[in-house]
Amino acid sequence: MELHWFLPLHGDGREVAKRASGPDAPGARREPDLDYSTQVALAAERFGFTGMLTPFGLFCEDPWVAAAALATRTHRVKFMVALRPGLVSPLLAAQMAATFQRVSGGRLQLNIVTGGDPDEQRRYGDWAPYERRYARTGEFLEVFRRAWPGERFDYDGEHYRIEAGLLTRPHPVAPDVFVGGSSAAARRIAARSGDVLLMWGEPPGDLAGLIAEGRRAAAAAGRELSFGTRFHVISRDTSAEAWAVARRLLEGMDPERVRQAQRRFGRSESEGQRRAAAMHGGRMRDLEVHPNVWAGYGLTRPGVGAALVGSHEEVAERIEEYHALGLEHLILSAQPHLEEAYAFGEGVLPLLRARGVIGDRAEPADGPPTAA
Repeated sequence: MELHWFLPLHGDGREVAKRASGPDAPGARREPDLDYSTQVALAAERFGFTGMLTPFGLFCEDPWVAAAALATRTHRVKFMVALRPGLVSPLLAAQMAATFQRVSGGRLQLNIVTGGDPDEQRRYGDWAPYERRYARTGEFLEVFRRAWPGERFDYDGEHYRIEAGLLTRPHPVAPDVFVGGSSAAARRIAARSGDVLLMWGEPPGDLAGLIAEGRRAAAAAGRELSFGTRFHVISRDTSAEAWAVARRLLEGMDPERVRQAQRRFGRSESEGQRRAAAMHGGRMRDLEVHPNVWAGYGLTRPGVGAALVGSHEEVAERIEEYHALGLEHLILSAQPHLEEAYAFGEGVLPLLRARGVIGDRAEPADGPPTAA
């Protein structure tokens, strides 16, 4: 299994979300400036994480710019840049990706996010309905793949028409493509053009069903597909300490913020968001939906709503359980990301290495990144 950390380009802190009104407590939030982001990236690199999910959204710094800057301050860790098809042409995206591969030494991965929040999509000027967005994502990846070898091509689709398209400086290492989504449409696109189908964390039985459906879709397309999931994590020396942190996070959630978030999530077109909300049903109790799987994050936070909570040993056991389902990638985040990277890196990673779930820590390259 490959483990990835999260780059908090929306800011960081010790609470799950800002309050609905009024100022935050002094020191509660950290801005996503380059110095702090560098600390988080270096912590991920120090403990041997494969890469870092670099998010996209209205409240985030731009992931391409941030990842390019951090690539000059790191040596080994990869950057999984979130990309919204429809907001950039596929040929331009291929050009950007090839440039990033050169300046980083081949350390780019792509997280393709079709987008399930209609409010946010329209703020970016994208009024395409849900099904058309997924059809567009499929064409986007077809064009991206066609462009990557650096040969001229034409493309005549419903969403893109390209004449004599050309990526003039192709790179020998194509980025792995992680297609995000829990819907049938996401599975079809991942089966045709993706490398990894990435789903938000759920209880093992639910994810096992999605993996089985993904395998069937890949087989129908004559391809093989890898699978990944995304969780928050709270890992401590003892289970009691970890659950105390979860309770503190829950107590810090503004009830009005919870109500606002649930109304917003109710308008989401995302199947993953619907499934995340169903895990807790808006309630603020009985949130352990599987041993050491806590649905509290999803009360106020969009996206992944589940966290792995427990002692280092328990968290390692849960990760091993998910790995046994066929999951080969796990993206983790926490509050705050710097300190929790150390808690997880020192407490859980040695256990996973001893169990053979992940490989030995790769040694960083000598000297600054070089073009490949």
